[in-house]
Amino acid sequence: MDSRRFGAAYRSREYTLARTTEIYETYYDVKYPGHERAAGRPLRVSSAYGRLQELGAEFGEKSGWERANWFEPSVARGDESLRPRGWAGKLWSPAVGAEHVACRETAAIFDESSFAKILVSGDGAAALLERLCANRVAREVGHVIYTQMLNPRGGIECDFTVTRLAEDRFRIVTGTAFGQHDLAWIRQHVSDDRAVQVADETSTYACFGVWGPRARDILQPLTTADLSNEAFPYMRAQELAIGRVPCLALRVTYVGELGWELYCRSEFGLALWDTIWDAGREHGLVAGGYKAIDSLRIEKGYRVWGADITPEDSPFEAGLGFAVKLDKDDFVGRDALAESREPGRRLRCLTLEDPRAIALGSEPVRVGGATVGRVTSGGYGYTVGKSIAYAYLPAEHEVGTEVAVEIFGEWAPGVVAQEPLFDPQGERIRL
Repeated sequence: MDSRRFGAAYRSREYTLARTTEIYETYYDVKYPGHERAAGRPLRVSSAYGRLQELGAEFGEKSGWERANWFEPSVARGDESLRPRGWAGKLWSPAVGAEHVACRETAAIFDESSFAKILVSGDGAAALLERLCANRVAREVGHVIYTQMLNPRGGIECDFTVTRLAEDRFRIVTGTAFGQHDLAWIRQHVSDDRAVQVADETSTYACFGVWGPRARDILQPLTTADLSNEAFPYMRAQELAIGRVPCLALRVTYVGELGWELYCRSEFGLALWDTIWDAGREHGLVAGGYKAIDSLRIEKGYRVWGADITPEDSPFEAGLGFAVKLDKDDFVGRDALAESREPGRRLRCLTLEDPRAIALGSEPVRVGGATVGRVTSGGYGYTVGKSIAYAYLPAEHEVGTEVAVEIFGEWAPGVVAQEPLFDPQGERIRL
């Protein structure tokens, strides 16, 4: 029962009462996977909210934010025959597949303004983050680093990117639902010498992700900055202008495609959306929702904190050893990791024979009739054409091991697959 899961909206008595009442009144209702609460909405909306409404967004809610799950006009381009069997298909839309495919084949724009943004600044900022992060984050200004923060047991407390904005300023971007948790974790490790300041900047900045093979074609005419791979490589950040709008551009991705996350002050957000949208239409740009992001990330093997990775899982167990630098000075959790480089269990990618048998999380996994793990997250990969699930299994169950996953009372056969399933060499993100 972690109080850090509650966002700022719960400081409002009216919102808290409305949400609590709804939960109580609907306690015995049948709720399908993906069920959205209605009480207290809408509350937090991005600068592009009106545009998303005009485009036919089907909204979901997270931490009080209104976020597009998918866009109804995309339904006509989707494939109804891919609807998952059983409960997983009740609140599903063919629009998800259409937006997924568009991101892989042309480009898609996603409103990610709800992502939590934390500024760590001051003379002691670099030292603090080096002590808390498993990766080396005190790199040159303009570097974007993917890292975890660990507890003393080596478990993953936080999972995010860190961008070095200046010698004494770093911006952390983490999941919408994890901002309060990550902010609290960092603040509890700050000493009282005032050498470090930690601030929540989530609402200060709008963020739009533009990803897909045509992303550079769309953005390059809008800026005087050179967006070539040589001038603006992967995992770098630069300040530039997109049309009239000053931005911080991060060449980073959560979908496995070429593209950028563009951050601007919230008052510029609407102009930035319109500028990109108008320029992208001739290149096949579509608006994408968070359900498409989830299907894109799962076939690329990107993890989700709170599901695939938790405080009970180490980076070595989760397949994130590449983001750990055991050779750097001491950091929280280092000793525990140094003693467990060869873990007894590992997060494995599973593909199921029936593409319409979709695991959603917590389903038991069998090997040879014995239950050996449970699903952490699952979904359908529209590019690879497979039902995908992730689960921690004993380390001896390597690629090729036959498995079975219980999905709503039926055992679906599958196999441990080599990951990532999509673009294993990472060529597309470095185009």
